[in-house]
Amino acid sequence: MSKSFNRTLPLLPGVQSPSRVTELSCETIHEGFMDFRRLRLTHERFDGSMTPVIEREVCYRTYAVALILYDPATDRLVMIEQFRAAPYAAGRDPWMLEFVAGMVKDGENPVDVAIREAEEEAACTPYDVRHVYTMMPSPGGCTEVVEILFGLVDSAHLGGVHGLEEEAEDIRVHLVPADEAIALMDANRIVSGFTLLGLNWFARHRHMFRTDAAAPCT
Repeated sequence: MSKSFNRTLPLLPGVQSPSRVTELSCETIHEGFMDFRRLRLTHERFDGSMTPVIEREVCYRTYAVALILYDPATDRLVMIEQFRAAPYAAGRDPWMLEFVAGMVKDGENPVDVAIREAEEEAACTPYDVRHVYTMMPSPGGCTEVVEILFGLVDSAHLGGVHGLEEEAEDIRVHLVPADEAIALMDANRIVSGFTLLGLNWFARHRHMFRTDAAAPCT
């Protein structure tokens, strides 16, 4: 199977990048919480020729959303703390400070999923939700795509521990002053990739929202 990627915009202005890929086989080697497949393919080189056959194991994962929750009235971010198995396996502290996030199923709207996850994980419904970035956390070996969104919230009565019992979720809500969250990022205390990227965006655009009037949660 051969594919050509016709880009509406070049990766860099005035630069033409390769576009042809020939997939020779795709073998499922594991199915579970994440699926793994072994790909054999060739792709176009920068000089126009094709590479030898390349074999790669790829983690197949549906795409996800992450939601920056901000209360402009109090200048606080709503962040969550929870256990993550992958940092544990890497020998790092597995309790991470993150933004609300969740998986998007086929046919679901990312904004609807983000609002649902905010209700499940932080017990609040955000408003004025908008798109910030589309990113791939690990393009070297995983298909996962994350839509990073931003939403406003009234944090006056938020807090506590939440999550779905059937998913064994144990999620603690933190109301973090914006300056403190940015300082944690600058001190290399934020490890989660989508949270780090979202905080970088927030630090540059926070001034746009600080004068907004907060609306109540519903």
